[in-house]
Amino acid sequence: MSFRPLHDRVVVRRLTAEEKTAGGIIIPDTAKEKPMEGEVIAVGPGARNDQGHLVALDVKAGDRILFGKWSGTEVKLDGEELLIMKESDIMGIIDASASKKKAA
Repeated sequence: MSFRPLHDRVVVRRLTAEEKTAGGIIIPDTAKEKPMEGEVIAVGPGARNDQGHLVALDVKAGDRILFGKWSGTEVKLDGEELLIMKESDIMGIIDASASKKKAA
């Protein structure tokens, strides 16, 4: 991708929504909610504090994150639908080791 976000902005790819419920019912596309989980694709250099110093972001490319339902701005880059949001819209980073324990 040839896009680099500025300041404290982050480019996120939404993760695909579940096709079935826990009970095995298939959910049609029209009834699916947009997932609030995604993968960070690119991050900006960071925001400036009151003294003018650059403060690096807590997220990095490759992190799985959780964000608000209405967070970010949807854009289409290189034919792919992505979100651009500020770091403050991100609720947290999903720890990979925690999701592996849950699956086991």
